[in-house]
Amino acid sequence: MSFDESRLRELQSALRAKMANNKEIADSFRIENGTVIVNQDQKSAFDRNMADIKEIKSLIEAMEAMKAADEWGTAPSHDSVASAAAAGLTVLSGPAAKSLGDMFIESAEFKALNGGRSGANMPSPFVLQKADVAGMWGRKDVYSALPSGTPGSFGTIQRDPIIVPPMRTRRVRDLFPARTTTAAVIEYFSMTGFTNAASSVAERNAGNSAFAAKPQSGFTFTGQQAPVRTLAHWEAAHRNVLADEPQLRSIIDNELLYGLRLQEDEQILNGNGLGENLTGILQTNGIQTFDKTGDGEATDNYADTIRRAATLSFLAYYEPTGVVLHPNDWERIELSKDDNGQYLVAISVAMGSEPRLWRLPVVDTPAITEGTALVGAFGSGAQLYDREQASIRISEQHSDFFVRNAIVILAEQRLALAVKRPEAFVKIDFTS
Repeated sequence: MSFDESRLRELQSALRAKMANNKEIADSFRIENGTVIVNQDQKSAFDRNMADIKEIKSLIEAMEAMKAADEWGTAPSHDSVASAAAAGLTVLSGPAAKSLGDMFIESAEFKALNGGRSGANMPSPFVLQKADVAGMWGRKDVYSALPSGTPGSFGTIQRDPIIVPPMRTRRVRDLFPARTTTAAVIEYFSMTGFTNAASSVAERNAGNSAFAAKPQSGFTFTGQQAPVRTLAHWEAAHRNVLADEPQLRSIIDNELLYGLRLQEDEQILNGNGLGENLTGILQTNGIQTFDKTGDGEATDNYADTIRRAATLSFLAYYEPTGVVLHPNDWERIELSKDDNGQYLVAISVAMGSEPRLWRLPVVDTPAITEGTALVGAFGSGAQLYDREQASIRISEQHSDFFVRNAIVILAEQRLALAVKRPEAFVKIDFTS
């Protein structure tokens, strides 16, 4: 008697219905603050369904075993090797040998998908039984030579990630408060002179009844403009390379943005104001200067010089908020020791503290010339404006890139710098 397929299908339909019902119950659970809230009726219904699902599943597995036995019993005793090879079957010793693909198609796990109508996830994974494995791979081959061509050896390829150089973390822009603009040009007044005549004043002049006059202070302003400038650069890449290697795309994006940051520091400090350059702080007329040899004491070291320069900013009524200097000059300061050989400033930095000198944040950058430093009131003495923050754009509309499957990756930003109080900054010369 042949196997009854209709009964097996009925059980599978019942199993799917129970699983769908349990899913509806599970979807009705409430989650509050990471805790699942389930009432007693929901729990009871869910448990009953789970018990039914386990029972039906065991029945299906039993009937599948019966089906396999029925097929084995009705199969011919010997199959032609030629016909098996033509059908794509693995030629094995034993009755009704089947390929791995045949076993998967005929498995209960695959049939539970119901031709895709039950979703794309099988209720349980397909696992070969020990007997099947022994029948299929019970005999091992011995290879006397490796195959030719590509691949030329067995095993898998391991590709290690690309190691990128570490990026400089401290930047000059970190000394400025963030501010954005929608304008193309920033107009402002630069205060180039201030005479402070504030003093105590009596209500009346001595010896008469006239009210006392108040003293007048003097301010000198100059109208200035700070146009928005564009910093940009690009790199070409093959579209397929970036599609096949997402990590490479990420590295290119990061390196392009990092290149903008390096140029940004250069422009903020040294831009000459010509063409499309910013007017950097060190190139602004009216900033103060301090010479280590000419203005300091004979015994002054680099740290002493920076402190004396900061005093000039204080005397101009602006409290300095940062120091910018070359990494080699910062190294000299960090390696300075007292008479007992103890480091003066490096210990706190080595313990994880923020690099500071005389209470001021330190930015060490190659964008400033070695032997030169800058102390000033960043934010009140000058302001950095972001017109468009740094961004990445991709296009294939460049030259003949479209027909070559190439793309352009463009990094770009727009910003302006207004040095409103030049006397708030002091340029230090360590070398003269």
